[in-house]
Amino acid sequence: SRMTQFKDKAAKHKDNINAGLFTYPALMAADILLYQPDFVPVGEDQKQHVEICRDIAERFNGIYGDVFKVPAPHIPKVGARIMSLNDPTSKMSKSNLEGCVILMDKPEDIMRKFKRAVTDSEACVRYRDEQPGIHNLIDIYCACTGKTPAETEKEFDGKGYGDFKTAVGESVVAVLKPLQDRFADLNKNKDYLNSIIKNNAEKAQYLSNKTLRKVQKKIGFPERIR
Repeated sequence: SRMTQFKDKAAKHKDNINAGLFTYPALMAADILLYQPDFVPVGEDQKQHVEICRDIAERFNGIYGDVFKVPAPHIPKVGARIMSLNDPTSKMSKSNLEGCVILMDKPEDIMRKFKRAVTDSEACVRYRDEQPGIHNLIDIYCACTGKTPAETEKEFDGKGYGDFKTAVGESVVAVLKPLQDRFADLNKNKDYLNSIIKNNAEKAQYLSNKTLRKVQKKIGFPERIR
């Protein structure tokens, strides 16, 4: 109940505070701990969920012995919190299709979304909190190009928002092209895809069952139930 995301969503949807929303962090912790990872790749907004996962692992280990690895969040230095293109005060979410980029979006759709991205009336590309729309676009541009915010400011010094938004859109299209090409390639061979899904499902089930059996044994589940 103290989780930031729960409090935010509960405040916005007072008529629909359901068990699924409340128990989500515990479900996420179970999904993580079952596979004994060292790191969990997340954005900044999910860091708190990994922290409660660590708390659960440490508490369980403290009571029952060394069972779970205690995973650390792996947060990228650039692009750790990407905001909506049409509302830079909210995080990018698939519930707002015009404000987010889907990995399989066509290049023309990606460019359209970036050209419509919310900016401001300051008419300068500066990486500062007072310009949330531009700040967000710089984050995206840096994540795609490997440049720093300072380098981006210098590159677009004296240029208009139109040029900048086009460049950001093109950088996203360029980053996604190899992924989209590979996806299209793989999608032609359904048998190969199905074999990968089947093999990886078996590996995942083996690892998760191994952890689950260890947990059940530690807490005293009878063998017949396990």
